[in-house]
Amino acid sequence: MEYDVVIVGAGPAGLGTACRLMQLAQENDKEITVCVVEKGSEVGAHILSGAVMDPRAMNELFPDWKDNGAPLNVEVSEDQVLFMTGDSGAVSVPLLFAPGFKNHGNYVISLGNVCRWMAEQAEGMGVEIYPGFAAAEVLYHDDGSVKGIATGDMGIAEDGSHKDSYMPGMELHAKYTVFAEGCRGHLGKQLIRKFELDAGCDPQHYGIGFKEIWDIEPDKHKPGLVIHTTGWPAQKNTASGTYLYHGENNQVYIGYVVPLSYDNPHLSPFDEFQQWKQHPKIRHYLEGGTRVSYGARALIKGGPRSRPKMSFPGGLLVGDDAGTLNFARIKGTHTALKSGTLAGETLYEALAGGAAGGTDLSAYADRFNASWLNEELHKWRNFGAYLHKFGTFIGPALAFIDQGIFQGKLPINLADPKPDHACLKPAADMPKIDYPKPDGKISFDKLSSVFLSNTNHEEDQPCHLVLKDPDIPMAQNYPLYDEPAQRYCPAGVYEVVEDEGGEKRFQINGQNCVHCKTCDIKDPAQNIVWVTPEGFGGPNYPNM
Repeated sequence: MEYDVVIVGAGPAGLGTACRLMQLAQENDKEITVCVVEKGSEVGAHILSGAVMDPRAMNELFPDWKDNGAPLNVEVSEDQVLFMTGDSGAVSVPLLFAPGFKNHGNYVISLGNVCRWMAEQAEGMGVEIYPGFAAAEVLYHDDGSVKGIATGDMGIAEDGSHKDSYMPGMELHAKYTVFAEGCRGHLGKQLIRKFELDAGCDPQHYGIGFKEIWDIEPDKHKPGLVIHTTGWPAQKNTASGTYLYHGENNQVYIGYVVPLSYDNPHLSPFDEFQQWKQHPKIRHYLEGGTRVSYGARALIKGGPRSRPKMSFPGGLLVGDDAGTLNFARIKGTHTALKSGTLAGETLYEALAGGAAGGTDLSAYADRFNASWLNEELHKWRNFGAYLHKFGTFIGPALAFIDQGIFQGKLPINLADPKPDHACLKPAADMPKIDYPKPDGKISFDKLSSVFLSNTNHEEDQPCHLVLKDPDIPMAQNYPLYDEPAQRYCPAGVYEVVEDEGGEKRFQINGQNCVHCKTCDIKDPAQNIVWVTPEGFGGPNYPNM
């Protein structure tokens, strides 16, 4: 199938690209064909975000969004920042010292619902959107430029044979292909490597973010209240952060973010999150409530020094595929949406000018660099590096001096050259962490949590978690690091199990995978490769 533009991923970046391109096409009476493929079972099924949304990019793309029913309904009413001094103590931090957490004018949202609304706008302008189709392969012209993508085959058995439900994938060809897969995109990673888009860049850096939605008692609900915390239970050299947002309908969104640069292989990000919920300042809101949803997702946070070149012959990287999230503000929705808007304008200019396709749209970088998005990301460029280099206490203090006092104008551009996967120290040299058992009321185990993510994969299909060398987990990672995949995975995918003869082996429970990509990032041997499973597989988040 032939299109002018094919977009991979129906998140804010991909949909922002489609909407802006079609707006310009309609304004100028130009016929442009656009197709969006989305691996989730529906638009929004794989979307997970905090989410407090800065509406700036939405205001620009859809100035009439309020009148058209966009689901931005709860404006932030109050900000609180707490430093947890221990399992019961907390100190309030004035917003003066946490400038990134000022949320006046922002909205507590469900990003999944916002994406569903944007998809409706896009389809109303003629965009074709195909959920349940996973982009599995990049297609190339003979000259090496991107030709389009191929979706994955359906109905392949684990042994490679064709089941009765077999359906071959489709080739989608385009003048230009936009990759908006989100953090650690499977195809984006390949394109960065093939075209050396990260030449001269620092390695990209990541965190693992958890989220739960709770129905809480009405008398505890304060719509628009936004709480951020740091400190306990994080290790002193792991600058983790948390949030508790009061949304609509007596619901709160709670979450925990652990930088994947942590060094202790015994650390379990999931258990840190569950432990944090027991702090009285958090437990207060949850007691008497009901947990209704759970999910996890890696997030990208390297900043401008880690951002690759975003254009290549025949295509563009946008949103988190390109690393546009503002980690200092823990906000990536407005940045992804703006990057998509700029991509849509670039594509329209090329297509309206008669471009045949396959060229490197270097004008995208010019637009990006001239935008408020680049200005915002540059201002906060050093935040992540401060935390990585100087830890939980000194790092935020330096960040405050840089951004709070000097507004990011100091002539400092900190390098952060050590990749996250190389940060682990040998297990024998690091203290073990004794996490409390879940109580089943406030804290829970992994499997009951995954159940709430509505995750499903066809049982009889090739595993989408591929080991380059199947011997490395037990021969290398286990003796050195006590195989950290058992702990960094938020879904219980990886286990070290003992057979009847007492021999230990590495087991992959691929059905549990919530598509967070943490294994692809944190494995110390870089031995695990996340590839796209069949379309429709993975979580089915209702309103994350």
